[in-house]
Amino acid sequence: MIENNPLLSKTNLPAFSKIRPEHVAEAVRYCISKCRETVERVVAEHSDNPTWDNVVEPVEQASGELGKVWGIVSHLNNVISSDELRCQHDAMLPELSEYSSWEGQHEGLYQCYKNIYDNTVLPPFSKRALDFFIKSFELSGIALRDAEKKRFNELKSRLSNVTSAYANNVLDATNSWYFHTENKDELRGLPDSAQELARQEASGRGLSGYVITLQFPSYLPVMKYAESRELRFKCYEAYVTRASALGPDHGKFNNDENMREELSIKKEMAQMLGFKNYAERSLVLKMASSTDEVMSFLETLVVKSHAQGGLEMRELEDFAKSEGFSEKLEPWDILFYSEKLKEAKYSINDEVIRPYFPLPQVLQGLFRLVNEIFGLSIKQSIDVDVWHKDVSFYDIYDSDGKKRGSFYLDPYSRDKKQGGAWMDSCTDRKVDRSGSVTLPVAYIVTNFMPPIGDKPALLNHYEVETLFHEFGHALQHLLTTVDIESLAGINNVPWDAVETPSQFMENFTWNSEVLAMISGHIETGEILPADLLCKMIEAKNFQSAMGMLRQLEFASFDFRLYRDYDQNTDIHSLLNEIRRDIAVVPAVSFNRFENSFSHIFSGGYSAGYYSYLWAEVLSSDCFSRFEEEGILNPETGKMFMDSVLAEGGSRDFMEIFESFRGRKPSVEALLRHCGISNNSTER
Repeated sequence: MIENNPLLSKTNLPAFSKIRPEHVAEAVRYCISKCRETVERVVAEHSDNPTWDNVVEPVEQASGELGKVWGIVSHLNNVISSDELRCQHDAMLPELSEYSSWEGQHEGLYQCYKNIYDNTVLPPFSKRALDFFIKSFELSGIALRDAEKKRFNELKSRLSNVTSAYANNVLDATNSWYFHTENKDELRGLPDSAQELARQEASGRGLSGYVITLQFPSYLPVMKYAESRELRFKCYEAYVTRASALGPDHGKFNNDENMREELSIKKEMAQMLGFKNYAERSLVLKMASSTDEVMSFLETLVVKSHAQGGLEMRELEDFAKSEGFSEKLEPWDILFYSEKLKEAKYSINDEVIRPYFPLPQVLQGLFRLVNEIFGLSIKQSIDVDVWHKDVSFYDIYDSDGKKRGSFYLDPYSRDKKQGGAWMDSCTDRKVDRSGSVTLPVAYIVTNFMPPIGDKPALLNHYEVETLFHEFGHALQHLLTTVDIESLAGINNVPWDAVETPSQFMENFTWNSEVLAMISGHIETGEILPADLLCKMIEAKNFQSAMGMLRQLEFASFDFRLYRDYDQNTDIHSLLNEIRRDIAVVPAVSFNRFENSFSHIFSGGYSAGYYSYLWAEVLSSDCFSRFEEEGILNPETGKMFMDSVLAEGGSRDFMEIFESFRGRKPSVEALLRHCGISNNSTER
């Protein structure tokens, strides 16, 4: 019965413990039917005199209900996937695509929106929202002829299946491989925490000894610390061939065809809309104005980073030789010798740092930080229904004690959970015509090493940065003051600006005052000692140019692939060409990174991976104002909160940036924060 379906509950928070796979189809179909009925009704009743209240609001309310239900289903499929849930999730994709196409090409609704936009005096936010709605119609093919619409919709439906299949293959390929040994000597060099995790993993599988998986908390320590080059190679090979014909599963989860089909579909759809390629189409709602501007931006950073990156790589090769390594440095050697070099130069490594960052202490310090600079208070709520025992829930209040929103935190890696880290919306902020406010709710998901035994999870500094990063996204979602759902939080923020708050927050993790807040030794409670802090800061930009070049390699591959793809393009050859031009780290012929590059094939970053670097320019420049006026300056914090964090998609993001910074962005702060000299030479 519909009234008993927990996905359709009117409560702001989902009843996760009650949701079952069999609820999915009923709830989604009910919402689609309600959306159709609403569209047909408002067009029939109000096409002669459409207004925001009688057309836009009821349609957006129905669409919001569908979006919330599908958001819950997609979220659960990402964090507690099962065969049954995946089956139900994937079965709904064609129906959702068909409805989206029907609404996006509904001539009567489009004309109502156009009529309101052209003939009504509207508040600025409403006008801007309508502008986005009208662009959405145009990008959905409203202007196409009937035969073209049919083809466009077929492609759109197929695309949703292909992107889902790509993501499923990456998850399944990651989960299918593991290395089992009963010989502890094979794990020589691994920190105690990594060895204990491997023992815990084996025990969970009913095995004796140790198990290494391709989950990042298991995989990364092997690449950094395992003295067995054979083990490093074995894990590396399995990791970089995931979801490819060369994978250890003998091609069972091969994404080759999914990539080709997705690229072909997106190009054809873009050209049907009048664009030369998908990269050009992707920029319609971004800050960057042209494909040439994006490529020029990336090339500028390559030029500024390449010489220093080459020096860093040569330093690593020389160091490996000094350690008695006489062979060619291969990719499975890079992290191992990099970690040794960092320790030799700065007397520091991740495992020395990790005991100072128990997750509870980091969270407590993070909450204290946002209290000092933004006046926010964060309180945990215990009696909230969650999807897994490791999930916690928090409410966030402003300086006046007014609740602004809430968030779930799902911190640990586990089977059947997508890798990586992300923030997503559970509920968006909106205000209905009666003045009733729906407060925003966020999901924050990471994949940290889980607690071992009775000790809390211990984070390395990169993981601390990751937590701050995702929390930055959540702050923009939760602190929005925009009343229109489609402009609130991260909605309709340009994709190449949406990483600004997240990357901004990362900067605090390198500040001594903040590190004193977020650190506390697992055994003694001692904050990070001054000597370790100094070493950490000295090592902050270790191999930073190599890291920058790696991001430029990914971004250039993504953008050129979606700009230049045709049926003759060899995806792997294009990646190798870009590596030869940009990378300073050696590549190997069997690396099939592209087959698990989920960001650009199933994660929304198609022709948009450059956004991380684009937004890092903005975030570094924003943070430089805090450096000038005081890292914990509450006045500066309030200005940042009231502009970048609060205004969502309600204004052009460059205007928002300039209102905070007082000028246009400069790349100088990014280069300074990364320790990359600006005295570059042309290559």
